Amino acid sequence: MIVDDQALVRAGFRMILDAEPDLEIVAEASDGLEALEAVDRYTVDVVLMDIRMPNLDGIEATRRLVERSPSTHVLMLTTFDLNEYVYEALRAGAAGFLLKDAPPEQLVDAIRVVAAGESLLAPTITRRVIEEFVRRPPPTEGLPPEVESLTAREIEVLRLIARGRSNAEIAKELFLGETTVKTHVARILQKLDVRDRVQAVVLAYETGLVQRGEAS
Repeated sequence: MIVDDQALVRAGFRMILDAEPDLEIVAEASDGLEALEAVDRYTVDVVLMDIRMPNLDGIEATRRLVERSPSTHVLMLTTFDLNEYVYEALRAGAAGFLLKDAPPEQLVDAIRVVAAGESLLAPTITRRVIEEFVRRPPPTEGLPPEVESLTAREIEVLRLIARGRSNAEIAKELFLGETTVKTHVARILQKLDVRDRVQAVVLAYETGLVQRGEAS
């Protein structure tokens, strides 16, 4: 589903995506309220969500949408490359964040990535999340039980995820098989009770498990 308050933008995305045989546009919406109504009527795997829209903005729409339809993945699209939007979008449950001026092939690849249940967490986005937390006071309490339940290896994997590493990069860095890394990631998400690796990273920063110095 394409959600944007500008008809020309929606038409542009439709033109790009209609050319892809494995992608089908099932709905369009001009604001967050229309998006929520559409998700009740259609089975939507991926939502391309604008941030600045009338009636209900993309961030609040994302928050409500992922609660209503947990199997739907939201890819945020915006012309505004600002830290506050990145952080709030990821906190709301977005699986990824992409600028509208990204090349068409990057947009198509991003849709396929989030449709497969993975997260679009580029290192540049990770750095913006980190910068947001630099301005916040560090947590004073101990780690929550779900974080303490992680094994030493799982914490190691989570810290690498928080640096924007892919499964393949984590496998290479830790001298593990990629299948083993996927198993670790799945267990981390289950123990933390989060929907994807983006949410795991946000939790890692919020609890202080990952600090700014670990971001490189």
